[in-house]
Amino acid sequence: MSRWGKTHFWGLLIGAIGAIATGYSSAGAVPAEATLSRAPDTEPYLPLTIAPPTMALPPLGDAANFLPALERKIVLRLRERRVFLYEGDQVLVSYPVAVGKPGWETPQGQFKVLHKVVNPRWESPFTGSVIPPGPRNPLGDRLIVFAPMGNNNYAGFHGTPNESAIGQAVSHGCVRMRNSDIRALFEKIEVGTRVIVQP
Repeated sequence: MSRWGKTHFWGLLIGAIGAIATGYSSAGAVPAEATLSRAPDTEPYLPLTIAPPTMALPPLGDAANFLPALERKIVLRLRERRVFLYEGDQVLVSYPVAVGKPGWETPQGQFKVLHKVVNPRWESPFTGSVIPPGPRNPLGDRLIVFAPMGNNNYAGFHGTPNESAIGQAVSHGCVRMRNSDIRALFEKIEVGTRVIVQP
């Protein structure tokens, strides 16, 4: 090949590479970005722009906001005469309690908190007499209802004006707690919290 031929060859090659790099061809101007081809007898080439994916990461220190909440549950152990509040598998707090006496045992099984009542009134299941909220009320000033017992009666955790009975089996099925303890438990649970009563 002559010197002129080599020069011409390299010139053509560089020109072709330049045309490809700038997005031009013999058919006319074509955008340099990727293209989406259509059938030749339908529509001309259309530009296709692909944006890189974006992903938002939580700010440092806020990871706990993105984790699922651990379930809180109340576990009552009748033989121990003690109630435990769990979060996941960890015990948050526990309190001594009084439970149902023979013939009026606290119901066992799985339940959930049905109602939370501040300053409940007490109605005697025997006479129907009512004691309003106050220092003489046998329910104290907090009531957490969790289990139906029949005859429109329910078992629940509640305070008591007689804290010396805590640790004994003396109630008609309810779970008595010291007034300070029931107030603390009341604030830590919600309606719907699981209640597990074990022997």
